[in-house]
Amino acid sequence: MDKRNLSDLFRERLKTLLQRSDLNQSAFSAAVGIDRSALSQLLSGTSTRLPRAETLLNIAAEHKVSLDWLLGLSQDEGVTGEIRASLEIEEGQSDFDRTLLARWHAEAVGTKIRYVPAGLPDLLRTEALIDYESDISNRSRERQAGETQYRIDYNRRPETDMEVCMPRHTLEIFARGHGIWSGFPAEQRREQLAHMAELLDDLYPTFRLFLYDGRLRYSVPYTIFGPYRAAIYVGDMYLVLNATDPIRTLTRHFDNLIRAADINAHEAAAYARKLAETDFSTE
Repeated sequence: MDKRNLSDLFRERLKTLLQRSDLNQSAFSAAVGIDRSALSQLLSGTSTRLPRAETLLNIAAEHKVSLDWLLGLSQDEGVTGEIRASLEIEEGQSDFDRTLLARWHAEAVGTKIRYVPAGLPDLLRTEALIDYESDISNRSRERQAGETQYRIDYNRRPETDMEVCMPRHTLEIFARGHGIWSGFPAEQRREQLAHMAELLDDLYPTFRLFLYDGRLRYSVPYTIFGPYRAAIYVGDMYLVLNATDPIRTLTRHFDNLIRAADINAHEAAAYARKLAETDFSTE
């Protein structure tokens, strides 16, 4: 990371700790073992130099944050910089607002959320599709319905900014009733696509769906919650990345998916509607 960027990030984190502490600069500096003039210089941004390692450790210890967070290398204040391997979503919870995903969405309000779904985007599903997918996946129907409604409500907030990117062929496979949707009736598939088109129109532009050619690009399902964390979906578990560099890497990956899209956000509703109106029974 560039020295200037590192210094700027450190200064912003230091300002955050000072504001949280409710201390004046004299008391704050005394608590971490430096004089007030040194603190003023650190806060001013006139120099790109960081304080001594001992001072950094004192600040982190006094305010119970990780050194990596203080230096802007991690978004998780209480973790010492390592990437957590995985976190399991507890299946016993029926209320979505008590799960990790709801908390992560709430923390990311006002920032851009980037989402690559495992199938059809959760919030665009009809109750009939939720019932069908719950039966074949043995996941709680109530839980999935709660997730869907939460995401719809979340995307109706004026401050929401969500981009979704998925293979165009996933929609085409669904429309034809292939793969996991082979047992989902044709009429309900058409209703699902029409429902999707209506929601895409209704939620645009705060919710934007992009479709790319799955033969040319590949992605595992994941969600990036602003600059805070990225969660890679691996079934009933998530691999959660909290460090800045992996989040940036996944963000670049997502942006490349969008650049490769052949159906852009303003065209997605019309494309779903076209699939809903197409008769695939003669194929």
